[in-house]
Amino acid sequence: MNEVYVPRLLKKYREEVLPGLREQFGYSSDMAAPRLIKAVVNMGVGRAVQEKKRLQDGVRDLAALTGQKPVTTKARRSVAGFKVRQGMEIGCKVTLRRARMYEFVDRLVSVALPRIRDFRGLSPRGFDGRGNYSLGIAEQSVFPEVNLDAIEFMQGMNVSIVTTARTDEEARALLEGLGMPFRK
Repeated sequence: MNEVYVPRLLKKYREEVLPGLREQFGYSSDMAAPRLIKAVVNMGVGRAVQEKKRLQDGVRDLAALTGQKPVTTKARRSVAGFKVRQGMEIGCKVTLRRARMYEFVDRLVSVALPRIRDFRGLSPRGFDGRGNYSLGIAEQSVFPEVNLDAIEFMQGMNVSIVTTARTDEEARALLEGLGMPFRK
């Protein structure tokens, strides 16, 4: 009775997306087809310079929506115009792999993106030329895991999805198969 949990998006990838990619691009094996490696969620909290509580709130929210404790990021160099000194904590990030990554991307595609006001699809220009995709989300409140009553400051985040695809065309086919709603 020991059933191993398989995320819904991973099951969809194996049963629907993988055969489609093999047919579309003519891969000889399943391992040649592109797949997701990791998802990196980054929250730059610039106002953390003045208020330490903002960084703590960002860490709390990021932990709630990813299910993993974030790592705080520090400034690499001093910038006098922003009153930032080298070594100051100015953000947080989480790198998700395996089951947590598939769960997060599934929630992003099926729950969070449809909740964005005036959403017309993701920009097709977010690819980097090597098969990875990045997108920005304006506020953390689109995720249902974040407690709206506890939010004092709206905070945006960047999500980077890293794939094994060699070209943007392969990565786009993979992400569209997984349900990413790209603008036409």
